[in-house]
Amino acid sequence: MTPDDLERRALALHETGPGKLEVRSTVPLETREDLALAYTPGVAAVCRAIAADPAAAYRYTVKGNMVAIVTDGTAVLGLGDIGPLAALPVMEGKAALFKAFAGIDAFPLCFSGHEADFADRIRSIAPAFGGINLEDIAAPRCFAVEEALQDCGIPVMHDDQHGTAIVVLAALLNACRATGRRFEEQTIAIVGAGAAGYACARLLKCIGYEEGYCRPVRDIVVCDREGIIHHGRHGLYANKYKYILAAETNRTQRTGGIADALRGADVVIGVSGPGVITAEMVRTMNPDPIVFAMANPTPEIWPNEALAAGAAVVATGRSDFPNQVNNVLAFPGVFRGALDVRTPRITDGMKIAAAHALAACVPDPTPDRILPSPLDRSVAPAVAAAVREAALRAGTETEGA
Repeated sequence: MTPDDLERRALALHETGPGKLEVRSTVPLETREDLALAYTPGVAAVCRAIAADPAAAYRYTVKGNMVAIVTDGTAVLGLGDIGPLAALPVMEGKAALFKAFAGIDAFPLCFSGHEADFADRIRSIAPAFGGINLEDIAAPRCFAVEEALQDCGIPVMHDDQHGTAIVVLAALLNACRATGRRFEEQTIAIVGAGAAGYACARLLKCIGYEEGYCRPVRDIVVCDREGIIHHGRHGLYANKYKYILAAETNRTQRTGGIADALRGADVVIGVSGPGVITAEMVRTMNPDPIVFAMANPTPEIWPNEALAAGAAVVATGRSDFPNQVNNVLAFPGVFRGALDVRTPRITDGMKIAAAHALAACVPDPTPDRILPSPLDRSVAPAVAAAVREAALRAGTETEGA
């Protein structure tokens, strides 16, 4: 399918709905009795029951199986800051994936403007939902918004951060298994310090994770648009998130650009933009490197070029190459497990458990198969089970869930 054909067919598909979502009643509404039970006067009994016991909302309403997909449209796919209205088709698609893979009802909420009280506005919708999936919010705002919402009583996760990090960890575990190397001995270059790069660095280096839950790699060097993040870089202290990366990664205080970060690395994880990694850079890495080039739709380096330069394993964000790193392998199962036990938050232990469960979905990984297909319907239940078990171990589940 050519790019022109793809665009034409995508526009036609969305027009048939219009859009990809609709709301349907789960109860009959055919008779006067139906109306009396589903709406007034019968619904008053349900309202009184919830007023007396707020937890009853999980029994009598959509709350227990409903996730809000929240965006401000500032970092949509590879399109950038296109605004909340243009972001709506992506959020609709995310809602469709929640339903198809995890049986979760989800609804897109696209907020306009860039108000300072964005987190408070999101917090105000929590009563109607069992969870909140933050999506396509630009860094560094996304970090502050997610942090501010961790006490709102329902699980909140920024998928561009943690969904990506979960799938990357699973992919790297299996890439190491497929090539006979030790995960803990890997030195990694991460190209891109936005939402995905920051979360991947934290998870792979166990920054902020409880000891015993997380196995760190040897070291990570992170690059942003200005080059390698290190202590002495001018202006670094204006961004506390990059300051954290400077404090916890790059232990040899390497400087320079992308080429300098890749030199001598075992793994490169690209979460940046098209074409920023060259074959010559890959050749300067350690023998048989692992290359995750996940910029979409155009990766940092094309798989054939990376393989020709000596890469042992290559993954991208695209569906037309082996080893697609796709967040649909993570977020449906993570939220399914979290909703099932009514956990008030998604913990670090749950994220790590999800990654290991995802990796286990490929029992015998090979260089061309380190992740299951995004269409594999067995993945979400396996991830959900691991999240539930992690919640039970940590005691974060809600009594009576």
